[in-house]
Amino acid sequence: MEDRNRPLYMIGVAAELAGVHPQTLRIYEQKGLVSPQRTRGNTRMYSQADIERLELINELTSEGINLAGVIRILDLKGRLEERDEEIDDLHKKVRRLADRVHELETRANVTALVLPEPQVVSIRRMND
Repeated sequence: MEDRNRPLYMIGVAAELAGVHPQTLRIYEQKGLVSPQRTRGNTRMYSQADIERLELINELTSEGINLAGVIRILDLKGRLEERDEEIDDLHKKVRRLADRVHELETRANVTALVLPEPQVVSIRRMND
């Protein structure tokens, strides 16, 4: 588990860090804007990633964006992050393939230096 996602803060501390009332966090959770982890005793526990998300929500709402708009923006942000990860994975695969091609080309060049040129044998037709 990433350190940013480790549950650290109970609702009161998370609310203070995010600069909102604890009831606001409950509303955000009901609307799916944030999903704190729960302890066995059902206490909400917020991670640093949750706090950062709450700060972004506050920033967006203070700019006049309603919660429906915030939900849409967060959804698009999540999709963009997923695409960025996919692109990073594809770049890594391309680099591995390029390395493999280079390796095979090097082997082919070494092999060409070591082995003699193939002799072309002329085969005459038996009826000549």
